Amino acid sequence: MSWGTELWDQFDNLEKHTQWGIDILEKYIKFVKERTEIELSYAKQLRNLAKKYQPKKNSKEEEEYRYTACKAFLSTLNEMNDYAGQHEVISENMTSNITVELARYVQELKQERKSYFHDGRKAQQHIEICWKQLESSKRRFERDCKEADRAQQYFEKMDADINVTKADVEKARQQAQVRHQMAEDSKADYSSILQKFNHEQHEYYHTHIPNIFQKIQEMEERRIVRIGESMKTYAEVDRQVIPIIGKCLDEIVKAAESIDQKNDSQLVIEAYKSGFEPPGDIEFEDYTQPMKRTVSDNSLSNSREGKSELKFGGKSKGKLWPFIKKNKGATPEDFSNLPPEQRRKKLQQKVDELNKEIQKEMDQRDAITKMKDVYLKNPQMGDPASLDHKLAEVSQNIEKLRLEAQKFEAWLAEVEGRLPARSEQGRRQSGMFDAQNPATVNSCAQDRESPDGSYTEEQSQEGEVKVLATDFDDEFDEEEPLPAIGTCKALYTFEGQNEGTVSVVEGETLYVIEEDKGDGWTRIRRNEDEEGYVPTSYVEVYLDKNAKDS
Repeated sequence: MSWGTELWDQFDNLEKHTQWGIDILEKYIKFVKERTEIELSYAKQLRNLAKKYQPKKNSKEEEEYRYTACKAFLSTLNEMNDYAGQHEVISENMTSNITVELARYVQELKQERKSYFHDGRKAQQHIEICWKQLESSKRRFERDCKEADRAQQYFEKMDADINVTKADVEKARQQAQVRHQMAEDSKADYSSILQKFNHEQHEYYHTHIPNIFQKIQEMEERRIVRIGESMKTYAEVDRQVIPIIGKCLDEIVKAAESIDQKNDSQLVIEAYKSGFEPPGDIEFEDYTQPMKRTVSDNSLSNSREGKSELKFGGKSKGKLWPFIKKNKGATPEDFSNLPPEQRRKKLQQKVDELNKEIQKEMDQRDAITKMKDVYLKNPQMGDPASLDHKLAEVSQNIEKLRLEAQKFEAWLAEVEGRLPARSEQGRRQSGMFDAQNPATVNSCAQDRESPDGSYTEEQSQEGEVKVLATDFDDEFDEEEPLPAIGTCKALYTFEGQNEGTVSVVEGETLYVIEEDKGDGWTRIRRNEDEEGYVPTSYVEVYLDKNAKDS
């Protein structure tokens, strides 16, 4: 089965067919490209959907995600992001493995096809030229033969006429001989060209065209195989992500199975429990005896008043909590408008917040104290007296916060004294700050926060200052900048107002060019022209691996 032998006379149809094959390949490329666009669009929509239903930070919505059902929903949203990512992978792999490769192949195919049909047309043109030469020699031979016959007939006529002179007869005879010779020459030329044409025609139909058509057939079969391989790749790209998509779905099922209705019910109790005891029975009041028309001690009003005074020190006189109208005005500082249990939680939360604020202020005070100590040992780095005002201000803030914490702890103790006995852990939490020693901050300093950028860490031992004034000045006079040995992130804002220091903003990333040598300072660079020292406790350092090894 060969196109060269079976389709030797179908040059034009083969040209149309191979063009159609390229059109089919380009159509498939377009199909895959549109599929990749759909996958990207689908992935984007899934991500937007997951983002839309994510809980907003610092909102009531975020509090709802304490419940296991909401946690499961959040896990579902996170898995949808991974699910969307797999559709992006499908798009990327189809683009790189199919559309890009096939587009390149189509260009090569077009060039190859063009070359083959160009050779075929050249062969056609050559055989057509040979045919025209044959026809021309044939016509010339035919014409010369006719001329020779006419010349011979004319000679015979002249020779038979007795009135014609001998010279005229001789002239006619010579003319007939010339014409006869021309006919013989034309015959020989025609025979030679005919032989040549037959040879060329045989070569054309049995060698040139079969070879060209065979190459075209092989090219077309390669195109068919290639499109089949691309279709397999198309399926494999989808198949490769099925396990990961399956894991995403398994995680969603796992999250759904983790929902605990009992736990959620307990959270509802913790969220809304008031801490009140249900009201007792109301005793019968006998109005038939005029002398006893006074209100019974166990009447609704007195029983409520008695219980209120017993439990709440007279702050809710005459009414039980379920019948008290909600205060629509400003919330009291001691949260006395809340039920006991909710009030306890609010007070505990407030105490914890104040303790955190106190710890931050203490960290800031330690940082300033440490900086002052550095200034004392290295006067060229700054004036120690310039920090006294800030140190006094921080100490005053700590005192204010402690008084505030004591006030809330007193209210908390008051509420806890009236509530049923709770776990010792809850009682210990209410006095967390008083019970703990001043916190020693470790060197990593990763979990510390400071609202105004002040932060420090206590050292287990105070090292002697190693940076001398001359060394400090020499380092900034060097023409060649020191290479960066890592990066650092500013944990807090630092105002570098003294010579040799540099200001940083919280969250800023900078280059580290010299580690802390025990003096509490790290040398950093912002750009080629701006470098200096910052307190080590104000930054989180990430040294390069090579720098660590060296």
